[in-house]
Amino acid sequence: MNRISALPLAAALLAASTGLAFAQATTGANLTLTLESAGDIERTVVTYQCEDEQALTVQYINAAPNFLAILPVDGVNHVFATTIAASGARYVSGPYEWWSHQGEGTLRDMMQDEDAEPLAACSQINNTP
Repeated sequence: MNRISALPLAAALLAASTGLAFAQATTGANLTLTLESAGDIERTVVTYQCEDEQALTVQYINAAPNFLAILPVDGVNHVFATTIAASGARYVSGPYEWWSHQGEGTLRDMMQDEDAEPLAACSQINNTP
């Protein structure tokens, strides 16, 4: 059985992924998340260029049956868990949805109107020379 451990995350990640609320933010705290997998565990870091010219770095953790994406929303890292998608990979964290497909990624706030513009529309940066 494979394990991935010592994945440091801010305490706010736990709150975001489990729906817990803290009255006061804890500064400098870390969380270690241990995932067990019967297969290989893969961690991939992908950088996207978004329409607002900002770079967005996403960490993907593939440890079947757990598939996660870690990305910042408004400067705070969130842990997104995969969910059903017709195509591509769809991840959710609270009201946020990150959908990646064929090198494109879209971040949405699902609490906004269905026709609202995405928070970010991005294309994967290809670092191949």
